[in-house]
Amino acid sequence: MPRKPKTPPRELPSIPKELLDQLASGPMTAASIEDLSAALKKALIERALGAELGQHLGYEPGAEKPATATNQRNGHSAKKVLTSDGPLHLQIPRDRDSTFEPILIPKHERRFTGFDDKIIALYARGMTVREIRAFLQEQYGTEVSPEFISSITDAVMDEVLVWQSRPLEPMYPVVFFDALRVKIRADGLVRNKAVYLALGVLPDGSRDILGLWIENTEGAKFWMKVFNDLKTRGVHDILIAVTDGLQGMEQALGAVFPKTTLQTCIVHLIRSSLDYANWKDRKPLAAALKPVYTAPSAEAAAAELDAFDQGEWGRRYPTVASAWRRVWERVIPFFTFPPAVRKVIYTTNALESVNAGLRKIIRTRGHFPSDEAATKLLWLVLRNITAGWTRAAHDWKAAMNQFAILYEARFTHPYD
Repeated sequence: MPRKPKTPPRELPSIPKELLDQLASGPMTAASIEDLSAALKKALIERALGAELGQHLGYEPGAEKPATATNQRNGHSAKKVLTSDGPLHLQIPRDRDSTFEPILIPKHERRFTGFDDKIIALYARGMTVREIRAFLQEQYGTEVSPEFISSITDAVMDEVLVWQSRPLEPMYPVVFFDALRVKIRADGLVRNKAVYLALGVLPDGSRDILGLWIENTEGAKFWMKVFNDLKTRGVHDILIAVTDGLQGMEQALGAVFPKTTLQTCIVHLIRSSLDYANWKDRKPLAAALKPVYTAPSAEAAAAELDAFDQGEWGRRYPTVASAWRRVWERVIPFFTFPPAVRKVIYTTNALESVNAGLRKIIRTRGHFPSDEAATKLLWLVLRNITAGWTRAAHDWKAAMNQFAILYEARFTHPYD
């Protein structure tokens, strides 16, 4: 996910003391300050538009018209413009030839800079079109139509399409895959669809959301499409793919990225094991499983799993050991890695925290009218979430050195 570059605070121009003395000659209320601010904004915009027209005509207001000039000023026209502080009623200067094209507020434009961003920010917080309309009416006295709001938020799709097709890095040491369910209307029915996310860890330890895909059901064909999409966008190699047993992934991954190690998320496996137990038994059951996933080797882990199965907790919950053995082939790669790498691939929590942020927003939406509507909101939320990401984990250097030793040129020279 592209992160917005941090910019220093913008320095505001100073206002002459003489002007402040005229504007604020005594105590003022909040309402009077807002009214004065609106009046100043109106005056400044009209002055700027007048300056634009003067540049267009070649002479300033009040100055003598050049003998060679054929065009001239032709009064003003009233125009209501929506701003982030509410509506403004402006007087737009005109020219006789109607060739003046303002830059500050173009012809036919009814919104001033910042208003669209405010609506998109409200939408990204999970507010519905109806809620945004009510908010704008209450806070700014601005009444807008649902179509107006939809036209602004729909413009986001152009950015989404660019993001979904942007070039990616040639190699990712680790990519986490996970899914969440959303309700989307299709063919007249509201269906549960899966939104799949891929979070990539770059060689320097920074993170990026590589893409999101919406599908009814997962399977090898779907994952083949996802992996080919990543490959088309420049990904040549993934060292380790971490997932929670998503169906069809192994077959598709082997076809598109045959060198990639597929690793089951250990934390997901632990959590699913605890689902078999009642609440009071979960903590001791988790402690009994710990020797399995902290074992120094795959052979030692298998022995610890046998010991668990034959022990008190294995006899009480026999389905737990069976669940681990069913996915054992996808568990044992974990034990071939040194501790620094294990710490990175141990869990998909980094992606789960992203999903938690998404669920918080979509929980209030009920269902989406289309895949596009869901994609639009999810992308906006992702943009907000990833804006606060730091460059790399504090312990990434140790893992990076281990990756360089284990994978050699695949890690150190991915462009070759």
